[in-house]
Amino acid sequence: MEDKRMERNTLIALLSINGFMFLLELALGLIAQSTGLLADSLDMLADAFVYGLSLYAVGKAVAKKATAARVSGYLQILLGVGVLFEVLRRLAFGSEPQSTLIIGVGIVALLANVACVALISKHRGGGVHMRASWIFSVNDVLANLGVILSGCLVAITGSRYPDLLIGMIISALVVRGGIQIVREAREAEKSYQKP
Repeated sequence: MEDKRMERNTLIALLSINGFMFLLELALGLIAQSTGLLADSLDMLADAFVYGLSLYAVGKAVAKKATAARVSGYLQILLGVGVLFEVLRRLAFGSEPQSTLIIGVGIVALLANVACVALISKHRGGGVHMRASWIFSVNDVLANLGVILSGCLVAITGSRYPDLLIGMIISALVVRGGIQIVREAREAEKSYQKP
């Protein structure tokens, strides 16, 4: 019972952090004309959904946990593909990313995601729904480092291409994480169905 309460409290904190960061990064990503920040904001939204679904799964049967993880994986894949389309749109029609804003927001997002990793780390050996949350949190830290690097490269080179490239990489990370979670969910379902 205590483990379930701890999982629930952790997931509520993760959901709150990611929900807030989604709104912040979306707004500032639009102002900064940054595909990297927009991609990361959508990743935060996907993570908020993941944490919400994982919160639903706490205390449920293995099958429900696997279903929650699988749905969150498909959501990640869908959002990752959506980000890729936005990168291609900006590649075709242009953008002028603002490096200072990209770097500043990237640092705030990195700190938020490091806090998320610290919160979820003690639960990463739990059910598939908690492993899904762990994988998404670690991927977010990597994405934030990429956003900060792209902001630095935009500042140094004066080119928009580093921002577009990191947007593409983040979308690939999101899709890869989603595929990984779908696979784990299927494995959990198979092991649950075995006699």
